[in-house]
Amino acid sequence: MAGLSSNWKKLQAQLKAEAASNPSTKRKAEEQLQPPAKKKALETSKNKTSGVQHRKHRMGGVQSSTAVEKPKETPSPSLAIWAKDHGVSAEDLAEAYGLGVKGNSLMLASEKDKVNHGLTKGLEIGKYVAIDCEMVGVGPGGHESALARISIVDFHGRQVYDSYVKPRERVTNWRTAVSGISQKEMRFARDFDEVQKEVDAILKDRILIGHDIKHDLDALKLSHSPRNIRDTAKYPAFKKYGHGRKPALKILAREILGIDIQSGPHSSTEDARATMLLFRKHKSGFDMDHANRFAPKQPAHNGTTRVKKKKK
Repeated sequence: MAGLSSNWKKLQAQLKAEAASNPSTKRKAEEQLQPPAKKKALETSKNKTSGVQHRKHRMGGVQSSTAVEKPKETPSPSLAIWAKDHGVSAEDLAEAYGLGVKGNSLMLASEKDKVNHGLTKGLEIGKYVAIDCEMVGVGPGGHESALARISIVDFHGRQVYDSYVKPRERVTNWRTAVSGISQKEMRFARDFDEVQKEVDAILKDRILIGHDIKHDLDALKLSHSPRNIRDTAKYPAFKKYGHGRKPALKILAREILGIDIQSGPHSSTEDARATMLLFRKHKSGFDMDHANRFAPKQPAHNGTTRVKKKKK
């Protein structure tokens, strides 16, 4: 036993001497001199630290496209199948798991936009849609507004509908700097009646998200049940951004979402998508506000109790 102890001391002295001349050997020497249990803990800690450094490297700095892993923004196939089998909508599934609203990832859907494409075929729309319209000026001085483009996106920001619309009245101010529309686009525009009919079918029985949406519905000459409307211009928590007036969508996007929109001619698809993102990020608040406004009224009580007379 004494011989073993003597050999152990000699090994310690030899490793320390090598470590003094080579720093990297010093770390190895310290690891080798650790008791088995402590050595295992040290290795575990080292692996964890290495993993953290690896993650930091992937997240920071300029990386090649192959090195960056994109976060999943759609449910896994098994989860989606389960949800479908149990009658859970794609919107509820996305809300439960926060899918598609990490940062402002929903705005990336614009990469697939097709201007004036009409109705997107084969898209399962769901129960929420956001709408935005672009107007041109009609009448004397062009002060009255007429519909010239309409865009609709779904809960996930995907384009549902986009169309230029031929105004019924003669256009006296194209408002191109704001609307992005000129007489050139009207060559490919659809008739108002056709657009109105298609949009009405999309909105039917769905919850409609919009910003100061009354103007959009008036331009479309359509109505929608107030119970099925969520207006970001009227949401109480957003009023502080309007300083006594209705808050502008551009301001809400900048202050709440941290994104700039409408820096040039407006895009009704982009505006509709920003409106949907505002709604989704504050959906629980919208739901509570809606429940308070449309809560069933309780019958008034005068403090007296009626006693039913027994039949003889």
